[in-house]
Amino acid sequence: MKAFIQQQITKKAKKILATYKPLVITVSGSVGKTSTRNAIATMLSTKYRVGTTIKNYNNEFGVPLTILGYESPGKSFFGWLKILCSKPRNIPEIFVLEYGIDHPGDMKHLCDIASPDICVLTRLSPVHAEHFRSLEQLAEEKAVMIDSTKPEGLVLLNADDPLVLGLRGHAHTPVVTYGFSSGAQVRASEYQLETREDFSFEPGEHFSTVRVHVQMQDQTSIDVELKNMLGQTCVSALLPAIIIAQRLNLSQEEIISSLAAIVFEPGRMNPIPGIKGSLLIDSSYNAAPASMNAALEVLCAFHPSEKARRIAVLGHMAELGGYREQEHRMLGMRAAELGVDLLVTVGDMTREIRRAAIEAGIPEVQTQHFDTPVHAGRWLDAQIKKGDIVLIKGSQSARMEKVVKDLMAEPLRAAELLVRQSKDWQ
Repeated sequence: MKAFIQQQITKKAKKILATYKPLVITVSGSVGKTSTRNAIATMLSTKYRVGTTIKNYNNEFGVPLTILGYESPGKSFFGWLKILCSKPRNIPEIFVLEYGIDHPGDMKHLCDIASPDICVLTRLSPVHAEHFRSLEQLAEEKAVMIDSTKPEGLVLLNADDPLVLGLRGHAHTPVVTYGFSSGAQVRASEYQLETREDFSFEPGEHFSTVRVHVQMQDQTSIDVELKNMLGQTCVSALLPAIIIAQRLNLSQEEIISSLAAIVFEPGRMNPIPGIKGSLLIDSSYNAAPASMNAALEVLCAFHPSEKARRIAVLGHMAELGGYREQEHRMLGMRAAELGVDLLVTVGDMTREIRRAAIEAGIPEVQTQHFDTPVHAGRWLDAQIKKGDIVLIKGSQSARMEKVVKDLMAEPLRAAELLVRQSKDWQ
């Protein structure tokens, strides 16, 4: 039955695309694809009717459902029947679709459903490498999206990732590279992260500002200012949106004004006021080695007052296959190198993070390990002080949002601000 439903919704989605011919923009990568997709959709929606990935619907079921404009009815036969019998409604001018893969062949299947007019490849990391022999094989799977881009289209590649840049030869259409790298065709520079100096964080306050200068291909430039956003990763998510918006004839004024409307989804490096005047950096949605390292760098960009600390609360990174032990150990060494003041690890797989961090120089007394996020949250509840900056991050299966919920100043807003708060997850 599952195979039949998948076949039928795919057939219906492909018919809609063939009939209405909307522009299809696809985003993939191991890191930052959801934030990038969200930024593109938000910016373009100021001028166009845009349909974008519902929730995290980025697989062989989710992509057709997004095109059809329905959420999954789960195990309801009549729910699926309703979707299959429904007529198309409010077909957008542009689809911005997120493509996620787990196995070889997945990307070809997704591109057969909707081949891109414009595609974006963010960064690659060993996440989802469990079913691939190597990171290079994972990269080749992602490259299928580049190969599938229509000849009159556009390919955007993250110039800060050599592995992504190395896939340029797969393109049969113009390529634009973006990033902080000096070789990027659209380049971000003069990055600044400004943080509060008094280090007492209360609900409703302004916590941080990111400023960056963006040089475009046509030699024009844009000065970007982002309130309550953190890190170069948020800039990397915005660059493809700016490039595509300019290509689709949004003026510089429209691009700049739309930046204020971009809000990254819960659990993606979002600053949230914590208990006792602390600040939480909520990155509990998911984790990969590249995003873990980037999050630690953001944490250590803060310079808290004398008695306040930079605290890293880390769950495991899933789906790393043969890279698991190596990547967890490297993360521990990086935490020590950056000078984290307190390292809290959660779950059995993270013991390697703590062990490597201690070997690399973090005093053991500045580390703690807990078996579950609930135990970690309860301990931190008593330990956190005014002005502490607390990064919480881990893969979906680590359930690190439970730590965030325990430490946030406004727990009644959990359903609004945190990931995985539905009844199914609870």
